[in-house]
Amino acid sequence: MNVPSQFRCSILSIRIDLNRSPSGDTVRPMVCSAITLSLATVAGVISVALLGIAFGTDNWMYIRVDRKQIQEDIASGAGSLSEADQERFESSGLFRSRTQGLFRTCYPETKPKGVELYLSPVETYCENIDYYIPDEENLTKSFSEERMARLHMARSMIALFIAAFFFVFVAFWTGVTGCWRRSPGNIGTTAALMLFACLFSAGSMGLWHGVQYYEQKKLNEAPFYQSWPPLLQERSVTVFDWSYFIAWVGVGWVLVSALLFVGASVCLKREMYSEKRRNLPYIMPVYPTKSSNGGYGPNPGYAYAASYSQPGPYYSGQQYAYNY
Repeated sequence: MNVPSQFRCSILSIRIDLNRSPSGDTVRPMVCSAITLSLATVAGVISVALLGIAFGTDNWMYIRVDRKQIQEDIASGAGSLSEADQERFESSGLFRSRTQGLFRTCYPETKPKGVELYLSPVETYCENIDYYIPDEENLTKSFSEERMARLHMARSMIALFIAAFFFVFVAFWTGVTGCWRRSPGNIGTTAALMLFACLFSAGSMGLWHGVQYYEQKKLNEAPFYQSWPPLLQERSVTVFDWSYFIAWVGVGWVLVSALLFVGASVCLKREMYSEKRRNLPYIMPVYPTKSSNGGYGPNPGYAYAASYSQPGPYYSGQQYAYNY
């Protein structure tokens, strides 16, 4: 069927307008979502790897004990130990350099005698940190109030880390679904889950600092710092180790991943809206109607949606006629 030239010009005008942005530039296929989704996925993988390494390694704190200097101080009379401490000098881990993680205390240099130790996956002699779960012998009943507060913080720290890993696991599946379906809603849910993982892991790090504060400043009972002999306190140095720094970097990468997923969701919404605008001429056929300009012929400047209630016969040429 031959289409009038004015009618063809109207359709062409609509298509050109729909393929332009509000600024007048031609809309091109966007790669925003692909880039942000790729970056968010990479950031998520990095964050999980870093948090997993920090969670499973034993180098959060390094406590260096200068045993040689302690012995020299005792020999020269510059310092002294009680008889009980002298007996513990070889058998207790307090007088040995050690690393401390979330689950184990390890002795990379020399190991104490008479202490039941085992080899860790990295071939160092370690002993477990007791969280009293379960407390079968009801040992916590004799703990002071401050020591119980420290124990509750330590347990909560582990629980928050586990919850953070759970949120990341769920975010993996929502992210895969969102990428497969190109769904802004699924990607937004993934961003929210990663943000929760960031908050829980950061909260766990805060609790870890609370545990360290109680151990070094509040608790004046064995085996914590305030109960150590003065000579041991003087010849000991406690520093943060590499697992601690990796944990904080992992928390930062979780936040970066969450923000990138938010950006990917926004990009997907914009791309879907742009795609609908580009496809609009193909799903809305345009026909002239009697309401166009009073039934006296087509209006060359505008095109209106189809009206199937009172169609008029078509005549070749530039005029239209309608039966009343």
